Amino acid sequence: MEFDVMKKVPVAEQDPQIRATNFDEVCLGYTKEEAVLEASRCLNCKNARCMQGCPVSINIPGFIAKVREGDIEGAYNVISLSSSLPAVCGRVCPQETQCEAQCIRGVKGEAVSIGRLERFVADSAKEMGIKPQLPADMVKKGKKVAVIGAGPSGLTCAGDLAKMGYDVTIFEALHKAGGVLVYGIPEFRLPKEKVVAKEVENIKNLGVKIVTDAVIGRSLTIDDLFENEGFSAVFIGSGAGLPRFMNIPGEQALGVFSANEYLTRSNLMGAFSPDSRTPIMRAKKAVIVGGGNVAMDAARTAKRLGAEVHVVYRRSEAELPARAEEVHHAKEEGIIFDLLTNPVEIVTDENGWVKGCTCIRMELGEPDASGRRSPVPVEGSEFTIDCDAVIMSLGTSPNPLIKKTTAGLEVNKRGGIIVNESEMTSRDGVFAGGDAVTGAATVILAMGAGKAAAKGIDEYLSKQ
Repeated sequence: MEFDVMKKVPVAEQDPQIRATNFDEVCLGYTKEEAVLEASRCLNCKNARCMQGCPVSINIPGFIAKVREGDIEGAYNVISLSSSLPAVCGRVCPQETQCEAQCIRGVKGEAVSIGRLERFVADSAKEMGIKPQLPADMVKKGKKVAVIGAGPSGLTCAGDLAKMGYDVTIFEALHKAGGVLVYGIPEFRLPKEKVVAKEVENIKNLGVKIVTDAVIGRSLTIDDLFENEGFSAVFIGSGAGLPRFMNIPGEQALGVFSANEYLTRSNLMGAFSPDSRTPIMRAKKAVIVGGGNVAMDAARTAKRLGAEVHVVYRRSEAELPARAEEVHHAKEEGIIFDLLTNPVEIVTDENGWVKGCTCIRMELGEPDASGRRSPVPVEGSEFTIDCDAVIMSLGTSPNPLIKKTTAGLEVNKRGGIIVNESEMTSRDGVFAGGDAVTGAATVILAMGAGKAAAKGIDEYLSKQ
């Protein structure tokens, strides 16, 4: 293999024209030879800046050194000390803005492909039957902790607590564990049985119990968990599943969906499969409103379901919040980007179905509080995109159910639970993290919060 130490070892992907018609994984991953070559690019820095960019503090030079030696089990054991979901993180983490952004190799060349190497190690370990283990010196604490939500933050918190010796039970509202990993991220980015189910199984092998179809706030309240179920602490990792809309005319029309509903039907309920009993809109022409990763997921799903797809975003490409890789893949697959464009009305036919999306051109004005230039409408520039489906991907907020059924639990104006530096809420013994606190964010940030909460819970219970 021709090798330039200043450039990343390329990774194989499905051809764009082929993958745009199927739900198989886009990236095919490194072979062992490719992984060892890529690992040889690591400078093994003594002051590893890459670790500073990792929300769960993986010993990145340590695991890469093991890969370079061909010691896959050793590499997996290093990663497992810090991460409960390496096969997930290797696929969906925004490494380009985190660990790889800090890589010294990237100063004069391309950063080491840390994410691809993590994925290679996790996938190889699974094939070899290697699983994470409880610490040999672990002592059972004799205390029970409840975790609400089996998403990235909940699974991480549960896994870390189990390794500390706590008896952990996760209560999940849906019929499958995984949270956004199973309902939000498409199969072509994150295979459900091959990856997510295996990672969940690894958490269960640590002794964590998972109870599905359990809606906390309905079947049980947080007070019930303390008073009747004998739990000593509770972690809320219930995510942010409440979709936002634009409140424009016609938004209640048939054929308008939240990205949440659209992706949940496809991902969790398998509606993309021709023999699925779950219905899903198979549009001829779909407009996706928004520019984040969820918008890219909805757009690429609609494309695979047979639609011509337009992404409508009110800012320019430079301000797109989605990962550059996801935008690149979407363009390769034929997604059309209508940038500096904002919907003002959904047009309907006589039966109430979507037949178009009226938009207005935008131009960028002064920067807003986030540092991005604010979009300003261009007067008289309205035009209509003919379509039969509009999918709103404008972000999500935490569901208010737990707040409504838990006295003394403080939230901010967006519904996010307020926590201190140890992730404890205003209720004694109740901790929270991930999207339930921040609103919709990344998988790895949710995992970092779950990890911090596990540490906070251990410190709290150790003082009892």
